[in-house]
Amino acid sequence: MLSTAFTQTFGVRHPIVQGGMQWVGRAELVAAVANAGALGMLTALTQPTPEDLKREIARTRELTDQPFGVNLTILPAITPPPYEEYRQVIIESGITIVETAGSNPAPHLPDFHAAGIKVLHKCTSVRHAVKAQDVGVDGVSIDGFECAGHPGEDDIPGLVLIAAAAEQISIPMVASGGFADGRGLVAALALGADGINMGTRFLCTEEAPVHRAVKEAIVAAKETDTELIFRPLRNTARVASNTVSREVVDILSRGGQFEDVRELVAGVRGRRVFETGDLDAGIWTVGTAQGLIHDIPTVAELIDRIAADATHLIEERLRGLLITEHEEVEVATLD
Repeated sequence: MLSTAFTQTFGVRHPIVQGGMQWVGRAELVAAVANAGALGMLTALTQPTPEDLKREIARTRELTDQPFGVNLTILPAITPPPYEEYRQVIIESGITIVETAGSNPAPHLPDFHAAGIKVLHKCTSVRHAVKAQDVGVDGVSIDGFECAGHPGEDDIPGLVLIAAAAEQISIPMVASGGFADGRGLVAALALGADGINMGTRFLCTEEAPVHRAVKEAIVAAKETDTELIFRPLRNTARVASNTVSREVVDILSRGGQFEDVRELVAGVRGRRVFETGDLDAGIWTVGTAQGLIHDIPTVAELIDRIAADATHLIEERLRGLLITEHEEVEVATLD
């Protein structure tokens, strides 16, 4: 078993996070992740009201006695959700870990910390990670360009972004974007992260509450089968390549504005994909990691496999690449 600053700070067995996913981060998936020893996140805004979130937290507790968290994504909106009410439900429900994303988490930290809640904040750049550390979060999740959803506008892949962030971050840091197996976990640790955050890989598990057709599409897809929408609007999002996302890209590339694609990208249409399995019903989020996904395991099988493969890579393959001083002398003699 791997022990890192992340597992020690957040109290889980494996340095693996199932990040918040709209419509997907529900009790059955989160509990399965928690029971397998990783950190699962309920997605607060998947629940229509704070009362619904309270019930979903209770439902999760019926399925696991292990730690789990709640994702609270804070975004500017004309009519914003009642964030303070969601925050209060999280606190009153005794949640001990929160994943924040979107806007600066600083306004929420005093209440969360007063309740003994540790905050993991998602960032897409080194500067945002440093800012989050400075305002007092307990850990950061750094999203490389490979990630599903919003990768930011800097287009820095994880290979560089994780290492660059590690040079400036002293609190626990998990790497996100492009991770799906033990190889990725070992790579993230080598780059300076303390664990990994996976979305697409958990979306393609038996317990994920989405239609089987979505999971089979992920298995069949290549790493190139995504689209970057909203690029001209400086609000880039990586989603599955389908008839809708390609139409959105085309409209915006020809000078269209958000109003011209509003109906195409409506969240209710994306939810319909997950519920019905109609892959062209709307926009749905997926990352380039789908090119590394070849099956639909249970969550327990997946986490056990990642942990075992990572341990094997470290103990066998990487250690086998080292040679002793005596072996160096023998090689030099042969030369």
